[in-house]
Amino acid sequence: MAQYRSELIQTLTARGFLHQCTNLEALDAKAAAGIITGYVGYDATADSLHIGNLVSIMMLRRMQQAGHRPIALMGGGTTKIGDPSGKDEVRSLLDDAAIGANITAIQATFDRFLTFGGAPTDAILANNAKWLDELRYIPFLRDVGRHFTVNRMLTMDSVKLRLEREQPLTFLEFNYMILQGYDFVELYKRYGCVLQLGGSDQWGNIVQGVDLGRRIVDAELFGFTCPLITTSSGAKMGKSVSGAVWLGSHRLSAYDYYQFWRNTEDGDVSRFLKLFTDLPLAEIARLEQLKGAEVNDAKKILALETTTLLHGSDAAHDAAETARRTFEQGGIGDDLPTIEINAAALKAGIPVWELFQRAGLAASNGEARRLIRGGGAKLNDQKCDEENAVVTADAAVDGVIKLSAGRKRHAIVRLIS
Repeated sequence: MAQYRSELIQTLTARGFLHQCTNLEALDAKAAAGIITGYVGYDATADSLHIGNLVSIMMLRRMQQAGHRPIALMGGGTTKIGDPSGKDEVRSLLDDAAIGANITAIQATFDRFLTFGGAPTDAILANNAKWLDELRYIPFLRDVGRHFTVNRMLTMDSVKLRLEREQPLTFLEFNYMILQGYDFVELYKRYGCVLQLGGSDQWGNIVQGVDLGRRIVDAELFGFTCPLITTSSGAKMGKSVSGAVWLGSHRLSAYDYYQFWRNTEDGDVSRFLKLFTDLPLAEIARLEQLKGAEVNDAKKILALETTTLLHGSDAAHDAAETARRTFEQGGIGDDLPTIEINAAALKAGIPVWELFQRAGLAASNGEARRLIRGGGAKLNDQKCDEENAVVTADAAVDGVIKLSAGRKRHAIVRLIS
C-alpha cells in the first residue's frame, strides 16, 4: 500500500473509501499541509436520507476527524431540477415549502455525525438555493454554460444510460451537471472548498466541476469518489425486507435499523465495520479472525456501533436488548413493530393471514397466505399451518400476540380495550 502523508488520505484508503481521485498525490500533499474544506451534495427529495447516503456522510465525518472542514450541501436549488444519475424517469417536482421542510428534517441526521459551529474545522450546512435561485439565465449561460460541450455531456453515464434505455431526459435535467459544477465553484469562492466527495456514479459530474473551477477561477480543485457499495451476493446495498433503510428516526425505528445491520451477510462484516463505524482498524482486524458462529458476535458489534452513531447509545442498547430477548430467548422485545387491535374486534376472530398483513409482515393478503402455506409464519413462536385459521383474543399472552415471518421478521399485536 502506498504511503500517504496526510491522516485524511491514510484513513480514507485504509478503510476502503477510495475508488477514484482526480489527483491523489496532490490532494494528499494539500491535506498534509493544512486544513482543507470538502463537500458532499444532497438533494432534498424526501424528508430523510437513506442508507445509500451513509457512505458519503461517513466520508465527511472522516474529514472532520482528521482535522479538516466538511460541508454538507443541501440542494435547495438543484432539488427543483432532479439529478438524472441512476434514474430511469423524471422525478416529481417539489415546491419551495416541501423542499424546505425536507431540509429541516434531514439536518437532524447530519447533527448525529458531524459537529457544527464556528471553529475552523466545524462543519457547515449550506444550501445551493442561496446562489442558484438568484442566477440570471443569459449571463449564466454566457459565463458558465459556454465551458460545457454537449458532446462531452452526452458521454456522461447519467445522460447516456437514460438515452440508451430510450427513457425521456428533459432539458431541465440536462442542466443538472452544469449546476453541480457551478456549486463547486461557488463553494470555493465562499468557503475555500477544494474537494468534492461522492459516490462513483457522480464521477463525471465531479470532474466537470473540477474542470470548471480551473477555467473560471483558475483554482486547483479535487474530486474523490467512493465505490458503489454492494453486498457479497452482488445486491445493491440499502434495501430491507420492508423497503428503503431510512436514516430518519421518524421513518425507521432504531430497532429496525439495528436489525438491518445485524442481518449483514458474513462476507460483508469486515468491510462494513471499516466504512460505517469508528472502531479502530486493529479491533476490526481482530474481529476478522472470527469464524463460524462467532461471526454473529461481529455482526452484533457492527449493529450496535452503527446504531449508536445514528440513534445514540441508549437507543442502540435498547435495540440490542430487544433483539436478544426476541431471538435468543424467544421473548417479546419492547421495541418490536407494534399494532393495536381492540379486544372486542377479536371476539369473533380475525383470519390469521389478515393479521400478518395488518402487522406489516406481508404486503398483501395474498402474500400473507403464501407465507403461511410456505411454512414461514409463526404465531407466539408456534408454526401456523392453516391459512384460514381464525385468531381470537384467547391467543394473547399478557395482552399481546407475537407474529413471526421467517426467523428475522417479527411484530406484535397489542390488545386494547
